[in-house]
Amino acid sequence: QIFAPLAAQMQIFALPVQPLHDLLSAFQQDVANTRDGAAYADWPELMDYCRRSANPVGRLLLHLYGVTDEQAVRESDTICTALQLINFWQDLSVDIPRGRYYLPLAACAAHGIVITDPRRDFAALQPDSNTTQLIAACVDQASASMQKGLKLVHRIPGRAGWELRAVVQSASRVLAKTRALGGQALTTRPRLTKVDAPGVLWRMTWM
Repeated sequence: QIFAPLAAQMQIFALPVQPLHDLLSAFQQDVANTRDGAAYADWPELMDYCRRSANPVGRLLLHLYGVTDEQAVRESDTICTALQLINFWQDLSVDIPRGRYYLPLAACAAHGIVITDPRRDFAALQPDSNTTQLIAACVDQASASMQKGLKLVHRIPGRAGWELRAVVQSASRVLAKTRALGGQALTTRPRLTKVDAPGVLWRMTWM
């Protein structure tokens, strides 16, 4: 019921197979990690997950838009990775109680947070100077990835380009709110409100 319609759309739009394989691989990994209470060891390990869970979505969209140059693909990858990371840091207060751990263990250790049992130790994290510094470092990682891909908005034609601007600026605003929360992001999920709309629209116009 799922794969037959997908196969038809793959044929109609000549969709590449590899991004779909990558998405399935990432989904299987996420399910297994959640089942096992596993965490990511370091940034390279988490980035590899993003490469398979987020970047394929951008590549498929570029294919549908008819944008195929290598620079655009690289920029799309950095934006999609950033969006995935931003979602992780926005959802800390939701994911950790559900046994989903995306804060890299090496980054935790670098900020004085030792995780030996992810289920126990992540659940015990509290807003303090160490967790605030950790989340700031995570925000920096996402921001740096986003900055590398911003020129992509000028490569995507028409409405799709403006939709990408909206996504980028909305996500960047969420990231700023996450930074402002610091360690409180462990217990409070940052959200966009109507008050944020004018600033997002202004930044979209001037990208």
